[in-house]
Amino acid sequence: MIKVLIADDHHVVRRGLMFFLKTQKDINVIGEATNGREAVELTATLKPDVVLMDLIMPVMDGIQATKRIKEQFPQIQVLILTSFSDRDHVIPAIEAGAAGYQLKDIEPDDLAESIRKLMRGENTLHPQATSQLMKGREPRVDPIHLLYPLTPREQDVLSELTKGKSNREIASCLFVSEKTVKTHISNIFSKLHVQDRTQAALYAVKHGLTEPSES
Repeated sequence: MIKVLIADDHHVVRRGLMFFLKTQKDINVIGEATNGREAVELTATLKPDVVLMDLIMPVMDGIQATKRIKEQFPQIQVLILTSFSDRDHVIPAIEAGAAGYQLKDIEPDDLAESIRKLMRGENTLHPQATSQLMKGREPRVDPIHLLYPLTPREQDVLSELTKGKSNREIASCLFVSEKTVKTHISNIFSKLHVQDRTQAALYAVKHGLTEPSES
């Protein structure tokens, strides 16, 4: 028999889970917790195989409860059962040690199978949770201007360019020749990987490069 502890602050949810799981011959619900702290305390007392853990609960949330349970009882599996599928909930829950993450719209039979999979050593993640995890693993890409910094003079030219000035106007403002301005603009396009003045101006606005250099 798989011993299950239900942790959810909504009575109706706990009753529904209890009612369904009792129909499963290989699953035994041994306790209910109404908040994260109770979940940790009951886990220590009852030693379930699996904790069905809600995320948003009073006193202590599901993420903190999961972390404490896994620190004290690493062999106990935690299956998150929640309504939230955004990365701000998914990633912290998995990092806390949850082996499964399912949404509350899951089919009852699928939930029971998820519990069984955990006992077989298989992680069970809702597709939306998997998607958020994959996004979380994507390497952060620095803005291109940090990889290929503009020189102070190129920054000055870009600043004037974003004001819609022509090459002649930029040259006059910066006291350089138009040829020099063209060279700077060519370098700016190359460094920022843009094709024209409009793209360069949009990039400058997006990344806060509209002010001239301080030098």
